[in-house]
Amino acid sequence: MPQLPFIPESITVHLGTPDSNAENVTLPFLDYIANVASSEIYPTWPESAIRANLYAQVSFALNRIYTEFYRTRGYDFDITNTTAYDQSFVNGRVVFENVRELAGDLFNNYIRRVGSVEPLFAQYCNGTTVTCNGLSQWGSVELAEQGYTPYEILTYYYGDNIELVRDAPVAGSTTSAPTYPLQLGSTGDEVRTAQIRLNRISSNFPSIPKIAATDGIFGTDTENAVIRFQEVFNLTPDGVIGKNTWYTIQNIYIGVKRLNDLNSEGISLDEVTQQYPSALQEGSVGDGVRNLQYFLSYLSQYYDTIPAVAIDGTFGPTTKAAVEAAQRTFGLTPDGVVGEQTWYAITNAYLGIVNTIPVKYVEGVTVPYGGIPLRIGSDSESVRLLQEYLNYIAVSYPEIPTVDVTGYFGPRTQEAVIAFQNLVGQNPTGLVASTTWNAIIQLYESLYQGNILQEGQYPGFDVGA
Repeated sequence: MPQLPFIPESITVHLGTPDSNAENVTLPFLDYIANVASSEIYPTWPESAIRANLYAQVSFALNRIYTEFYRTRGYDFDITNTTAYDQSFVNGRVVFENVRELAGDLFNNYIRRVGSVEPLFAQYCNGTTVTCNGLSQWGSVELAEQGYTPYEILTYYYGDNIELVRDAPVAGSTTSAPTYPLQLGSTGDEVRTAQIRLNRISSNFPSIPKIAATDGIFGTDTENAVIRFQEVFNLTPDGVIGKNTWYTIQNIYIGVKRLNDLNSEGISLDEVTQQYPSALQEGSVGDGVRNLQYFLSYLSQYYDTIPAVAIDGTFGPTTKAAVEAAQRTFGLTPDGVVGEQTWYAITNAYLGIVNTIPVKYVEGVTVPYGGIPLRIGSDSESVRLLQEYLNYIAVSYPEIPTVDVTGYFGPRTQEAVIAFQNLVGQNPTGLVASTTWNAIIQLYESLYQGNILQEGQYPGFDVGA
C-alpha cells in the first residue's frame, strides 16, 4: 500500500471474474475511467450527474488499487470488469466524446472520508433493477435535474463527512511490497507501516504481541510480532517480512479495518506520514548519515577499497567518495547516493562481519555495534551487553542510573541511555544506534583501562599486611 494515494499511470483489468482464466489488459488510468463511465452511464445525462458518477468510479478504482485488494490475494491485476465484483469495463469499446472530456477533468480527483487518507470505497448501483447502500445512478440524474451540484449529490448518498481530493499526483507503480526483505536491523517507513498494521491486527488477534514503538526500527519486538503473525496465518515463521508476509499482513489489515467498505475504519494521516528520507546523499545530515559513516568506517578495516570517514552526521564530499568506493566494491553504480540497494549492500557487508563476533559480556572486552538499533521493547543479548556497559560506567558517573541486567530494554534502561546521551552531548533520544553504542564502548574502554594498575602504580588506598 503506498504511503499516500496517487493516481496510477496505468491499471490492469481482468476481463472476467477473479478466478476465471480470462485475459488481463493494461491501459492508461484515464482511458479506463472514460471506458467505465461510457459503459455505466448515458452521455445525455445532466453534467452534474455525470460528474458525480465519475467521482464515484474513480474513487472505487483507486480504493481497489490503494488497498491492493486483488494483488494481496495473489492475483496479477488491479480490478476486474465484472459488475458483481467491481465496475463495468468493455475492452475496445468506443467512449462518448463528452464523457471522455469530463473524465479528463476528473480522473485525478477522488472522494475520501474527512480524517482518512484512503479513497472511499464508493459503492454505487443503477438504483432501479439493483439497489445498494451507495450512490444510485438514476437517482443522481433526478437530483441533478433538481439542481444539485456534483458534491451535493455525493453527500446525499455518502454522507456529509466526505471531501474531494483534487489534482492528486500521478505516479507509476501500484505495488507496495518492499524491494528487499524487512528483518532485524531494517529501518524506514516500510518497517513503520508493517509495525502499525501488526499492532492494529493484534487488536483482533491478541496472541500477536504488541510492538512497543512504531518507529520504523525492526527490533526484536517487531520480529516476535512477525513470527507470531506468520504462525497464526500459516506462513513460514522466520520473522522476516518478504513479499508473501507483506501482502498477507496487508490483506488482514484491510479486513480488520474494513477498508473495502463504505463504513471503513479509515487510515489516519499519522499512520502514513513519511519519517525517513528516501535516500542519503551529499547535503544530508542527521543520525542516518552517522550510521552510514559508522558502517563505512568499520568496513574500511576489512576492505582496502573503502576509505574511513569522520562520523559527524554530515554527508560531505569525503562521505560521498567513500560511498562511491563502497558501490564499486559491491558492484553497484558509483553515483554516491545511498538508496535502498546501496544501503542494503553496505549494511549486509557490515552485519556479515559483526555477526561472527560473540555477543557476550567479558569484562574489559567490547563488542562492536550489532547493526540493530536498540530501544524500548528490544529483548536480546545485545541489550544485556548494553546494560553491563552502562552499569560499569555508572560506577564512575552516578548521574547514570544502574539497571538490572535482564536483556530487556525497559523504561529504566531507556532512562540510563538518556542520561548517558546527556553526559556526552548527544541528542537524548533513548535510542541506541551506532553513534551511541560507539560512545558507550569508548567510555567503557577508557574507564576500564584507567582502572588497571600498572606495575608499581599506587592503588589509591593502603595495602594491609
